[in-house]
Amino acid sequence: MLSLSIVLPTYNEKENIKVFIPLLEKKFSGITHEILVVDDSSPDGTGETVMELSQRFPNVRLFVRKEKKGIGSALRYGYNQARYDIILSSDADLSLSADDLMKVYKKVGDGYDLVIGSRHSPESFYEKRRLAIALKYIVSRLGNFALYNLFRIPVRDFSINCRAIRKSAWQTLDTREDTNFFLFEMIFLAKQKGFRIGEVPVTFSDRKYGASKINHAIEVPKAFYKMMVFLLRR
Repeated sequence: MLSLSIVLPTYNEKENIKVFIPLLEKKFSGITHEILVVDDSSPDGTGETVMELSQRFPNVRLFVRKEKKGIGSALRYGYNQARYDIILSSDADLSLSADDLMKVYKKVGDGYDLVIGSRHSPESFYEKRRLAIALKYIVSRLGNFALYNLFRIPVRDFSINCRAIRKSAWQTLDTREDTNFFLFEMIFLAKQKGFRIGEVPVTFSDRKYGASKINHAIEVPKAFYKMMVFLLRR
């Protein structure tokens, strides 16, 4: 089995992380793995909770950054610290299950360089119990539909932080984005490199604790601008 580094960017995820890490440890217990938590100095005690968990699970590593620099910056930092063959990243808010992360990991073993967990594939499920989540789903669906048609990359969900990449492939990607657009940039560069990209359907649930960090009124215009820049680069 390929060894695995799991990267979790966090900010104010104390209640979620204390549940999620034990679930991951149980699911991946048969695989050599580590869990890297990149925390942007959460004031709610996320870092302290991770330190307590590391006493129980010695393969848990905590990296605390002094300020919030964006999820792209956090993921790049975590990926660069990874020790093992496959790097898998996920949000830490329990919106994704350990079972689905295992599916993403296993798909890499089928000969892929990069595998994306998709909320928008035919077999996927996106929980929409609240109006705010339903609106978030619509924005996500439209944005990903536009990216799929403009760039013709065989991926239906560019904006989800649920993916696994071979460490050897990651080390060839010169990513620059610090915001959420890092998630698209990573796929864009992998396609340019000729890497084999796969996708698996996942179930996306509403977060269990805390509030979302994404402000769509700010992020959508930024994403549109970045999309045009990358379209010109192509």
